[in-house]
Amino acid sequence: MDTTLSAIVAIDAHGAIGRNGQLLCHLPADLKHFKAITTGHSIIMGRKTFESFPRGPLPGRQNIVVTRNAHYRPQGVTVAHSIDQAIAMVEMPGEAFILGGGTLYQATIGLVSTLHLTRIEAAFAEADTFFPHIDAAQWAVASEEHHEADERNPYPYTFVTLCRK
Repeated sequence: MDTTLSAIVAIDAHGAIGRNGQLLCHLPADLKHFKAITTGHSIIMGRKTFESFPRGPLPGRQNIVVTRNAHYRPQGVTVAHSIDQAIAMVEMPGEAFILGGGTLYQATIGLVSTLHLTRIEAAFAEADTFFPHIDAAQWAVASEEHHEADERNPYPYTFVTLCRK
């Protein structure tokens, strides 16, 4: 199967994506957007990203975890020991999504054809994980949808889809 790779990520004003193994903030609209985009597809993530999920594997998706640990066997996931192996294990149709973390994004940024970004209009000084630099010359904006902060989402944010030129 020919797999189209995309990345999906929430990113702050300085390119940060996480702190202490967790998301930067709680944005329910981003979680709903993430679920809508990734359900029915394969998702590829690093071990630490998978272990940050409070309820284990995400339902309605093939969860592929990339790890160097040969003995890692969590229930309900497909384990891969390289990015190439993870891509070869994709079983669900359509695009497969890279979910992070930072190391996996860095290793796959050259392979993805689409970036699904949630740009959080805030900066988190205590962030310790960052998305690779996005070279604007390599990407075209396919869609952009801005939202103001509200009672459930404490920061303004924009859903942006970029396609590789």
